[in-house]
Amino acid sequence: MSTWIRQHLAALRALLVLTVITGIAYPVAVFVVAQLPGLHDKANGSLIEQDGRIVGSSLIGQAFTDGNGNALAQYFQSRPSASGKGDGYDPTSTSFTNLGPESTLAENPDDAKQSLLTQVCARSKAIGEREGVDGSRPFCTPSGVGAVLAVLGPRDARGGVPHPTRVVSVNETCPAAPFLDTYEGVEVECARIGEDYSAGLIVPIRGDAPADTPVPSDAVVTSASGLDPQISPAYATLQIPRVAKARNLSEADVRAAVAAHTDGRDLGFLGEPRVNVLELNLDLDKTHPVRS
Repeated sequence: MSTWIRQHLAALRALLVLTVITGIAYPVAVFVVAQLPGLHDKANGSLIEQDGRIVGSSLIGQAFTDGNGNALAQYFQSRPSASGKGDGYDPTSTSFTNLGPESTLAENPDDAKQSLLTQVCARSKAIGEREGVDGSRPFCTPSGVGAVLAVLGPRDARGGVPHPTRVVSVNETCPAAPFLDTYEGVEVECARIGEDYSAGLIVPIRGDAPADTPVPSDAVVTSASGLDPQISPAYATLQIPRVAKARNLSEADVRAAVAAHTDGRDLGFLGEPRVNVLELNLDLDKTHPVRS
């Protein structure tokens, strides 16, 4: 028998043996171990049932909104999600926005692909109005978009524009009135769809909003997976007055429910404390259902 044939027969035997071990025996062993008491629920998706039907998973977030996407007052709200369309939280389309801190303006401010800054500003404004707090943030306009100017004109040696000839509020499309009347003595214009302002110097305007906002960061930015089921204790605390009022409860009762569903850092030092939103809302529905 030639060396070539012997080598290929040995490779075929190795393929068959490894297929049996890694493709059949190992998966079966893992499946059997996963069905042991204490592991079964986690292995099958950590599903949560209520009244005999599956209502979600403790590992996957979901939205608590009506058919029009409006937040339901009696429920704690999850953090934003970019997974899938609509309210997000689509486990078959887990994704992130791929936007970073330098994403301050959109190519088309009217479309759904807004800049990260405008998304943060809009969400913070909406949450502030919903929770009865000041949702203003630095570098955001009062209308809830990124306060960013494109300053056009001759550049100096350092790349600055000492004598602007035109200034555009790039995140406010016409006919909106810009958040500033003038900049460096030049009237500020609204942005016109289709115009290219890339030649301008991008200047974010901080404004007079306080650096410490009552709306926490996890309320206005998505997670990497878009499926996080938890929110920070700070975001949960912000929502307590609204939920208590909607359920006709004392804030102390709702605060106790939040504390009962707050997990600390793993092993005492990994990660941050967090609140599982679905489990908290289900607990409130069970103990203090909303009367129609």
